[in-house]
Amino acid sequence: MDPMDIVGKSKEDASLPKATMTKIIKEMLPPDVRVARDAQDLLIECCVEFINLVSSESNDVCNREEKRTIAPEHVLKALEVLGFGEYIEEVYAAYEQHKHETMDSLKGGKWSNGAEMTEEALLAEQQRMFAEARARMNGGAAVPKQADVDSNVES
Repeated sequence: MDPMDIVGKSKEDASLPKATMTKIIKEMLPPDVRVARDAQDLLIECCVEFINLVSSESNDVCNREEKRTIAPEHVLKALEVLGFGEYIEEVYAAYEQHKHETMDSLKGGKWSNGAEMTEEALLAEQQRMFAEARARMNGGAAVPKQADVDSNVES
């Protein structure tokens, strides 16, 4: 593997969030088991290497099929090629669950009402989002409420 990793970052820059990984590690163990910091770091590094390995093989599978986008099927095939075939069912089930949860959150969440919104309401929402982004860029200046944005759009 090249010394340069994905998106031009060096291998040392590629990592996973330590807090999240520590939480996952602790959730998988009985409450009375402690994990040394060196062991946590080693587990995190193993996870990064595993992701790199599966990503690289998925890319190879994708290229062999003359595709330009890695699809879930490519990842599953990569797991098989790398000798992790026994995990494919579980990985696929996790993928399906994630897909289902993602669709539910899109249906019932932030983006759910886009199809039912009028063009004016969509424009007002866009303006509100732009105002939020500007406020974040300008160090947290006040963001107008939805009603304020609606009245600005009508005038």
